[in-house]
Amino acid sequence: MDAYDKGSDARQGQDGPGGPAGPDRPDGEADAAETTAPEADGAPEAAGAREAADVPEVAVVPEAAGTAEVAGAAEVAGAAEAAGAPEAVGAVRPAPPGTGQPAAPRTGVAALSPRYQVGAVVALAVVAVAVCAHIGMVFLHLAPSNTVTKQHGDVVDEWVFPEFEQNWKLFAPNPLQQNVSVQVRAEVSTADGEIRTTGWYDLSAEDGRAIDGNPLPSHTQQNELRRAWDFFVASHDSDDRPVGLRGTLSETYLRRIALLRLDRDGAAGPGGVVERVQYRSRTTNVEPPPWSGEKVSDRPTFRELPWWSVSAETRGAKSGQAGQTAREGGAA
Repeated sequence: MDAYDKGSDARQGQDGPGGPAGPDRPDGEADAAETTAPEADGAPEAAGAREAADVPEVAVVPEAAGTAEVAGAAEVAGAAEAAGAPEAVGAVRPAPPGTGQPAAPRTGVAALSPRYQVGAVVALAVVAVAVCAHIGMVFLHLAPSNTVTKQHGDVVDEWVFPEFEQNWKLFAPNPLQQNVSVQVRAEVSTADGEIRTTGWYDLSAEDGRAIDGNPLPSHTQQNELRRAWDFFVASHDSDDRPVGLRGTLSETYLRRIALLRLDRDGAAGPGGVVERVQYRSRTTNVEPPPWSGEKVSDRPTFRELPWWSVSAETRGAKSGQAGQTAREGGAA
């Protein structure tokens, strides 16, 4: 009975002899044992064990592994990262595919093949030489008389005239302050055999109407008539007599221009033929600006030339038309 009672007392916990009131141990030891009992159960170690259990196993990649093994290592590293495993300090992470910057494409001349690059360089060199030559020719044309222009003046003039002509009229001390209009009329033999005189055709006004509003006017509309009249005035005296062969040439040039313009305007009429032409110029002063106190006359002045026969030009035109008709008849 005593042994059984002693054993039963040992199993009763605090109520037994080993409890806080038992004779075998002090009161504080029982409390301490019960307080530290949960720590002795290993709770932190159990948490660490659970974290270690969650970390997947990482395969060891040998140094001599090829690209497939490196890819496998990258996949394993990605799996470990997805699982929440801490990354080792100093570990080199493989670069994800497609993050490398592609080389910038070549542009311009560098994008051409070597053969075309040589061609482009040669073309640029030719253009540069042509531009320098043109600038040099224009400079020699405008420069005062010198050794080069005395020896090669004809070459310079052939290059400059008529497309690249330069003059100092705009920047002269007394620039041109007049409007000069060139007009022409004709004597026409009609189909009935009569002779009639047409009115004055303002050829300068016709060119002006063709130029106004035209972003790309032709060289003929801008300069043909103006240059022909300047050519005539410079090669004739005050009595309208030609000076040398250039004067005769200027008259022929004006007669042909008159025939072309009158034919375009239909001056002869049906069946009519132009026999003679007469030119005149109408000059008016340009009005000064309002702030200027200068006073000029606004009355126009006229210069009438004598009648010129155009029979030679007309015969040439008729013979040309007859030959063309004969050729068309033969071809038919």
